[in-house]
Amino acid sequence: MSCTRLVLAVLLVAASIPQAFAQAYPNKPVRWIIPYAPGGGTDVIVRPIATKLGQAIGQNIVYDNRGGAAGMVAARAVAKAAPDGYTYLVAVGNTHVFSTLLYDNPGFDPIRDFSPVTNMAIIPNVLVANPGLPASNLRELVAYAKANPGRINWASSGNGSGGHLGMMLFVRNTGIEVLHVPFKGAGLATTSVLTGETDLLLSITGAFLSQITSGKLKVLGVAASKRLEVLPDVPTFAEAGFPLESTSFIGLVAPARTPQPAIARMHDEITKILKTPDEIKRLADNGAFPVGDTPAQFAAFLKREVATWEPVIKNSNIKPD
Repeated sequence: MSCTRLVLAVLLVAASIPQAFAQAYPNKPVRWIIPYAPGGGTDVIVRPIATKLGQAIGQNIVYDNRGGAAGMVAARAVAKAAPDGYTYLVAVGNTHVFSTLLYDNPGFDPIRDFSPVTNMAIIPNVLVANPGLPASNLRELVAYAKANPGRINWASSGNGSGGHLGMMLFVRNTGIEVLHVPFKGAGLATTSVLTGETDLLLSITGAFLSQITSGKLKVLGVAASKRLEVLPDVPTFAEAGFPLESTSFIGLVAPARTPQPAIARMHDEITKILKTPDEIKRLADNGAFPVGDTPAQFAAFLKREVATWEPVIKNSNIKPD
């Protein structure tokens, strides 16, 4: 065989490897590592998607909850996993935005150590209040806060959480004074507002939708660009005259150097699921918007999130719990 033919043969074999991988992938269960304990708001959004994805690809999605260290336990595990297309991380703000801004050494690089797949959903935060707070909307809240500086107790699920950062941005933009009361998780923070220990909480709708519908909490505003279908009568912050977007995101990433055919297969199947009418309705019922962007778009989104929240954290000198 001539040298030219040998080179062509090698190139043909090399070109066929990705195609062969794509045709065979996946041939065993795929693991999704979730950075929180079971039963939380992330599970509500993600678990049904994982179930549908498993049916679409003909392999089980092994749903692996690994809470701890503000999501960093799960992120470290995936960053160090073999890049073979069989391990993924459910990426959230804690793993890919706040870990970089709050910790000197989170144990992984949220950009270099991962390959984005897609952003599955955006979940806007909503501001809820104890019914005893003498404010029924955002304008009344700001007026009351200015007349009573430092009297409002504002709960969060912890220093550096999305709700805490959104609160800090709102406080800075309006010039009001409030007392921040951090808790270890949205559950405890919600309980504190329900009992009247604190007055306000900014968090995702799924954390307290049943309390809103039952009248145990009143909702003052939605921190998103548009209203939620599940709360159609609640105006956005911008509609009330106080522009603020404070949202959570739930995406999927793989270890860096994961084969592109695996990334593409996961992306294509997930985005098909997110476009189905029943999935769109399910997400809307949980106060979420489907996304399904490309890997490059998701990567750009993550960089924008860091750029948005970095000055809020640094200017307010926020430190992790």
